[in-house]
Amino acid sequence: MAPSDTPPSAEDLPSQGELALFAPPATAEDALVPASMVNAWIYCPRLAVLEWGRGEKARSVDLIAGLRAHQATESGPTPALPDPMVLREDQSLKTRRLSLSSERLGLTAELDLLDVEEGMVIPVEIKVGKRPSVDEGAYLPERAQVCAQALLLREAGYTCLEGALWFAESRERVTVDLTEALVTATLVATSDLRLTVASGRLPPPLDHSAKCPRCSLLPICLPDEIAWFRKGSIARTPPPPASPALPLYGQTPGARIGKKDYTLVIQVEGEADRSLALDEISEVVLAGPVSLTTPAIHELLRREIPVAWMSSGFWFLGSTGGQGPRSAAVRTAQYALAGDERRRQAFARDLVSAKIRNGRTLLRRNWRGAEAERQIALDRLARLAERATTAETTACLLGIEGEAAAVYFRAFPQLFTQAVTTLPAFAFERRNRRPPADPVNACLSLCYAVLTRTLSSALSIAGLDPWKGFYHTERPGRPALALDLIESFRPVLADSTVLMVLNNGEIGTNDFLYAGGGCALKPNARRGLIAAYERRLDQETTHPVFGYQLSMRRLIQVQARLLARFVSGDIPRYPHYCPR
Repeated sequence: MAPSDTPPSAEDLPSQGELALFAPPATAEDALVPASMVNAWIYCPRLAVLEWGRGEKARSVDLIAGLRAHQATESGPTPALPDPMVLREDQSLKTRRLSLSSERLGLTAELDLLDVEEGMVIPVEIKVGKRPSVDEGAYLPERAQVCAQALLLREAGYTCLEGALWFAESRERVTVDLTEALVTATLVATSDLRLTVASGRLPPPLDHSAKCPRCSLLPICLPDEIAWFRKGSIARTPPPPASPALPLYGQTPGARIGKKDYTLVIQVEGEADRSLALDEISEVVLAGPVSLTTPAIHELLRREIPVAWMSSGFWFLGSTGGQGPRSAAVRTAQYALAGDERRRQAFARDLVSAKIRNGRTLLRRNWRGAEAERQIALDRLARLAERATTAETTACLLGIEGEAAAVYFRAFPQLFTQAVTTLPAFAFERRNRRPPADPVNACLSLCYAVLTRTLSSALSIAGLDPWKGFYHTERPGRPALALDLIESFRPVLADSTVLMVLNNGEIGTNDFLYAGGGCALKPNARRGLIAAYERRLDQETTHPVFGYQLSMRRLIQVQARLLARFVSGDIPRYPHYCPR
C-alpha cells in the first residue's frame, strides 16, 4: 500500500512546542513550491528562500552542465501521457517535460522524464554527476524532489509506487522508494518553505559548511562575509573562480548584432562577420546607433544577460535584462533605509570618508612631484576624511567632499610622468565636464560613465534600485545609488586607468577631437581606454576586510551584494572598499 500523501490533520500533529503548524492549502493567488525547491530547502533553507522566495539566480558551471544534461533528454517528439482514467494496465511508454501542480499540496513540478510501465507511472529526475555511495542510493534532498513529483502524480490520479534518479556522469539509475518517512519529510519541507517565505524571514547562512563552496548562490549568500560581522572572524573561503564571461562593447555606427544558435553574430559593413559564444558574454554595452535584433534581445533576456544602452558619448541611458531577483524584498528595504535619516546619514559619512581616503591612497602611491607638496596634500586629505566621519548634516558633508575634491584634483597633475606633463594638450588645471574641455577631463568623463554603467548593472543584479540613492539626490536620468557606490571606486578604478593609459603612452595628443568648446576621444582611442578599463577590472586586489584575493570585477559584485545584505539588515554596516 502506498504511503499517505495527505498533510496531517490537526489531531495527528504534535503540540506547537514539538512541531510548527503546517501551511494551509494554497489558493489560486499563492505561489506553489517547485519540487526542486523542496530539494533546496532540505539541502539549505537559506538557499531555497533566496532562490524561490527572493528570486535570486546565478549562472555557474554546474548549472550550465545541468541544463545540458536536461537538454539531452529533449531530442525528438514523445507521446502524450494518457488520462489516468484511460491508462491501461498493460500500457508502457516514456514521455518528457510534463508539468503538474496541486494547490492542496502547495507543490508544482516539471518532470524531466516519466516512465509508464504496465499502467504505473515512475517520475525520473536527471542529475549531473555520479551516484553517491550511500545506502539509500541518493541523498535526502534529491529523493525528496522525486517524492514531490510522485505526490503530484498521485494527486492527478495516477498510480505511483516509486520514483527514480538518473545520474548522467556515472550513467546509473537509482530507484527511490516512497516510504512513509520520505513522504513526511517532503510534506514538512514544503510546508516549512511556504511558511518561511510568507513570513519574509531569510534564514541565516550555514556555519562553515562544506556545502557552501559548491553552491551556485555562494556569491549572493556571502556566508563567510556575514559570519565576519557576527563573529569577527572569517573562514577565508576562496571566492568562486572568475567567470570567463566578459562585457561585449558595440560602438561602431551602423553595426548590427544578431543571434545564431548559441552565439551572437556581429556585422559591420566592409568587415567579416564575427561570432561570440553567449556563454562568454557577461553583458552587452551599446553606444550610439548600434542595432540589436529582437531574437538576440530575447535570448539575452532568457539568459539574464544585461544590455546597457548608452549615447555615442557614453552617457548611460538605461538597460534591459539582468534585472536581478524577481522580488521586491531588497528594494523595499532600500527605500525604507532611504527614509531613515540616522542610517542614511551614517552611510553617507562613511561613503565620503572612503572616497577621500582612496583618493589620498592614489596620490600617495603615484606621486611624482616634490615631497613637501605631497605631504601637505596627504595631511589635508587625512584631516578631511576624519572630519567626514563626524559631519552632522548633508550640507556639511558636501562641503567637506568639495574641499577634498579641490585638494585632490589640484594635486592630480603630479601623478603624470614628465613625458605627459611637457605636452600642452595634457595640461590639467581642474575637473570639468558637460562637455569636458581638455583631453584629461575627456578621459576621466568616459571612465566615470563606463564605471557608472558597471555599477548600475551590479546593483540591479543584486536586487537594488540604482536610481534611489542614500547620498546623491534623485534627479531624472541620474542613477543615484550607482553614483553613491562609485565614489570609493573613482580613484582606484577610473582615475588609475586614466593615469595608466596616459603615462604608458597608450593615448596621445592626436587621439582627441575638439568642437564647440568640448573635447572627446576619437573612436580608436575610446576603444583603447575602455580596453584599459577592462584590464584594470581583471587585476587582483586583497579585500581589506575579509583578506581574500579577488579581481576588481569580482570585487564590485561582492560590494553590491554586501550593500544588499546591509539594507536588508543581515549586516550592521556596509564595508566600503578602502585598499591599504
